Amino acid sequence: MPNTSHIRNALVALTLVALSTAACARDTTSSGSEATDTGTVTIACGATEQWCAAMAKGFEQANNGVKANFVRLSSGEALARITAGKTNPEFDVWHGGPADGYAAAAEQALLEPYRSPNAAAIPDQFKDAGGHWTGVYAGAIGFCSNTKVLAEKGLKAPQSWQDLLNPALAKNVAIAHPSTSGTAYTALWTQVTLAGGNQDTALQYMRKLHPNVLQYTKSGTGPAQMVARGEVAVGVLFAHDCVAAKEEGFKDLEITFPSESTGYEVGGLGLIKGARNPVTAKKYIDWALTAPAQEIGATVKAYQVPTNPAAKRAPQVVDLTSVRLVNYDVLQAGAAKKALTARFDAEVAQAPKS
Repeated sequence: MPNTSHIRNALVALTLVALSTAACARDTTSSGSEATDTGTVTIACGATEQWCAAMAKGFEQANNGVKANFVRLSSGEALARITAGKTNPEFDVWHGGPADGYAAAAEQALLEPYRSPNAAAIPDQFKDAGGHWTGVYAGAIGFCSNTKVLAEKGLKAPQSWQDLLNPALAKNVAIAHPSTSGTAYTALWTQVTLAGGNQDTALQYMRKLHPNVLQYTKSGTGPAQMVARGEVAVGVLFAHDCVAAKEEGFKDLEITFPSESTGYEVGGLGLIKGARNPVTAKKYIDWALTAPAQEIGATVKAYQVPTNPAAKRAPQVVDLTSVRLVNYDVLQAGAAKKALTARFDAEVAQAPKS
């Protein structure tokens, strides 16, 4: 997986590329699969419910006669469902959620390598060299603070990971659980990276943070709503989810990034091995990599950074070139995910049941 400087260079390139060169989707069906493909695609979708619905509708409109169904699942749930269906897949495509989940799935032979012709438009830093997944968006972990709640406690928005350990924030931090949420796993692996790869040190930090956590949510977007409602002072989440909450009218929210540096996600897109509808699945992947498809997110308040350089960016999209990023290794994170989340469950907090 590329280092931070490569990611930063790619983000700069995405910012500077002209916006009028959108790639066109191309049919890549194989005649060997046409006999069994029903013209329907079923998607395990790791984006927001609204974004998943908009993508399914957009695909249907762009490909007259096809049908798209989706199930909204957090990253951990998606991986579990895909694993459970290994011999009889219920999904054709996995779309959305951090790429370390896709790396873990590829390691378990759950994804079929597929290099869409439209993947050529996506910078190499945002796709798997083996073709198991291609990135469709990027986003960084940040702190989402309710300034009104903080003011009542005489506090300012946190500026570092250490600030989150302040005893004055007892039961006033929200974060998802890394066993169920790709967002939270990104935050956890960020601690591993900051500790030079030492998982014991990372878990020690999370144990110190634990007294300040009011609730470990199932989904990574959950903390944004908790902060917006004033249930907690600070949420640890992808910054674009805090931006979306502000756009919904919660004006007391402030976004900050940790001074030590922070982790980031590359939202993945991959073909499920043994998919029942591989032809239509490939058509969906081809389409989802185009600029028009990646511009749909902003229409439903999903403000991630598109990976297609030709995609127009909404003004609300966070400029990640100004954020200090860790050297986040997707392959290492994916390989460690099962064991590390099990340790978190045993040593820090159990995963939410519902």
